[in-house]
Amino acid sequence: MPEYQAPIADMKFVLRELVDMELLAQLPGFAEMTADVAESVLDEAAKFAGAVLSPLNRSGDLEGVRWQDGQVLTAGGWKQAYERFAADGWNALSCPVEFGGQNLPRALSALIEEMWNGANVAFALCPMLTRGAIDALELRGTDSQRHLYLPKMVSGEWTGTMNLTEPQAGSDLSAVRTRAVPIGDGRYLVTGQKIFITYGEHDLTGNIIHMVLARVAGAPDGVKGTSLFLVPKFLVNADGSLGARNDVHCLSVEHKLGIHASPTCVLAFGQNGGAVAELIGEENRGLEYMFIMMNAARYSVGIEGVGLSERAYQTALAYARERIQGTEAGIRGGPRVPILRHPDVRRMLLMMKSQTEAMRALAGVVAVSLDAARLHPDAQERGRHQARADLMIPVIKGWCTENSVDIASLGIQVHGGVGFVEETGAAQYLRDARITPIYEGTTAIQANDLIGRKLARDGGAAAQTVVAEMRALARALSEDGKLSGLAPALSGAVDALEQAIGYVVGSYATDIRAVSVGAVPMLKLFGIVAGGWQLLRSASIAQRRLAEARGDAAFYEAKILSARFYADYVLSQSAGLAHGIMHGAAGALAEGAL
Repeated sequence: MPEYQAPIADMKFVLRELVDMELLAQLPGFAEMTADVAESVLDEAAKFAGAVLSPLNRSGDLEGVRWQDGQVLTAGGWKQAYERFAADGWNALSCPVEFGGQNLPRALSALIEEMWNGANVAFALCPMLTRGAIDALELRGTDSQRHLYLPKMVSGEWTGTMNLTEPQAGSDLSAVRTRAVPIGDGRYLVTGQKIFITYGEHDLTGNIIHMVLARVAGAPDGVKGTSLFLVPKFLVNADGSLGARNDVHCLSVEHKLGIHASPTCVLAFGQNGGAVAELIGEENRGLEYMFIMMNAARYSVGIEGVGLSERAYQTALAYARERIQGTEAGIRGGPRVPILRHPDVRRMLLMMKSQTEAMRALAGVVAVSLDAARLHPDAQERGRHQARADLMIPVIKGWCTENSVDIASLGIQVHGGVGFVEETGAAQYLRDARITPIYEGTTAIQANDLIGRKLARDGGAAAQTVVAEMRALARALSEDGKLSGLAPALSGAVDALEQAIGYVVGSYATDIRAVSVGAVPMLKLFGIVAGGWQLLRSASIAQRRLAEARGDAAFYEAKILSARFYADYVLSQSAGLAHGIMHGAAGALAEGAL
């Protein structure tokens, strides 16, 4: 099977043409981040992804992880790859300079994350969770906590985790039972059990910093009574050296459908009296703080979907080019040809390619708002970008991950029978991708967040600003002689989206069940139209570059063809989705239907 090759040309196009680099350059700390510097970083990351991480993807899947008396041993080559990863500074890309980070814009670090996930998603999960823990500590930790823990987490010497759910709780975090008892000096003893903890135990680093959701005795019931605690695997002395082993242990690792090389752990806190913990922020605000990590992780899981989709597409395309089978349709008695010449194979490959490009473009543009919401000097602009980021994060997470499953499945179909055989690699991408719509909240959780907190709560105001930009592009396309044929597809899709938004906003308060049954289709509709918006933006830019005779003409022509295919095959789904959202509740909720 071919090794992963980062789609450098498309990534550089996203940075140079779609991302608002001018805005990023105006944000504090980003003045020196020019397009040339960003592209150099991309080139180096691509080498690491292809040469170091990708070769471990298959072997890690086969070998998996091993649990031995509470210790977890990672697959062969994993520890050496992680040491190189940390030594080369990849763990610190978008982390604060104050603690040893490089403070790169999220639009750049997201593209590099995509490379890690395309090359080896099981490996990429470890630094992704560490980054979330860094975010929480940076924003809500005390000065002493930040200076004690962050330098080694940013450098990659230590990793981080997120400990939320428990056997009885699932996604219902109001049911968390893990307890924390104060013992003075700002410390607590934590007892309880957590499940599905990614990289909760491993042999890659000397310490693991767990962020744990628990209840202090006497706290209110429900989510309002949860607090966030820092629980290190090894206690840390005041000088930063490691002390005694803390009372947190791995009971087992899960045997999973995919991502075999990523340890998914059951952790026990307090088997021998209690795990020593430090409170993060204030008591009873744990879920609020956890959402700092969760929102960062949700965006990053969406990036996982993009990376897996690209890997599945690359593998399927390579196979379609080399597999000789059958004659070309319409040529009687012709020679046997590569299956790339067969119409349906081309349709599947273009479905994979166009959607992956749309997801990458949308994620890159949204990343600008993540940075501007944090760093823009104007409060009004920070608020505007925060509203846009909040709106789009559930879309990025839900739409990109659901797409990755479909795209990986198409990759198996392109391979035919051998796609169902593990040796081709195509099956692994589907197995690995299948967790992504569940990670950090299922698609329904993302969709309910979208319709409730992001649409109904503000009357659709944030969504309407996006719709207005979509309509502006549709008008511009209609006036472009070369691309005017794409304008009706975008206009019609935006009409469908706006109608569905109006239905959600108008009906949420009076018939929440009817709106909720269409929540996942609503998320899919939003993703399809938003992705189409960025892909057709790409086509418009590509057309201008062709007219100027600038750059790689073949690349720009392919970009236009991707947008045309997407308009015909993907944007065209919008009207049907909107119909189901607005009219499908009666059948779905009827008594006796199930």
